[in-house]
Amino acid sequence: MKFTAVTRKAQGTGASRRLRRAEKLPGIVYGGKVAATPIELDHNEIFHALRKEKFHASILEMVLDGKSERVLLRSFQMHPYKPQVLHIDFQRISADEQIRMNVPLHFVGEEKSPAITIDKTNVNHALTELLVSCLPDQLPEFITVDLSGLTVDKPVHVSDLVLPEGVTPVLKPEEDPTVASAVVVAEESIADEAPAFRLTPFLLQQKNPLRKAQKRLNLISFRLLKMYAAEICGVFFYP
Repeated sequence: MKFTAVTRKAQGTGASRRLRRAEKLPGIVYGGKVAATPIELDHNEIFHALRKEKFHASILEMVLDGKSERVLLRSFQMHPYKPQVLHIDFQRISADEQIRMNVPLHFVGEEKSPAITIDKTNVNHALTELLVSCLPDQLPEFITVDLSGLTVDKPVHVSDLVLPEGVTPVLKPEEDPTVASAVVVAEESIADEAPAFRLTPFLLQQKNPLRKAQKRLNLISFRLLKMYAAEICGVFFYP
């Protein structure tokens, strides 16, 4: 994805506020052999770009002052309740240096798995992204997870994933976390469910028990309201 930016000359809290009021976004780009550079971007352009998965997990092309640079999105800050980006950070990358990036996982074949068709279970996605290490040109946009063979006794682990060439997961020694597993659904007993409404013996004797009960509630409410009003006025009267 491609976006534009310009070098930000004014810095500080006040300058950043003025940029935001002008629908600009303050940010910074760092890394490589160049010093960190404060930048400003078009807020709406970046706001809509952040809604796309590709913007978070792929190599981006930033045109800074007319010069193209390859960068990665590293962090951004949102307003607590407004749909507004407050600040954003990018990192420059080199073609010959390894990078680490969280890559989203896309699950396929779930509805055809024995866990769904035979065991009638639910599928739990324990991971939704995976931290990988690779060269910039080898970074995948996403990793496909095939769940067509998922069973209750055979969850899918990171070691079962088919990763692109040159891409390795960043894990601790002997670590092999679960990516997806089948969860058996406990059968709910009807007897355990509390009824929403129970008919008392008095109500069962009435022709229209719900209407009778409502009339009794209305009468009680009226008498209580009448007593409360009388107490406020300092006068007690009875029906």
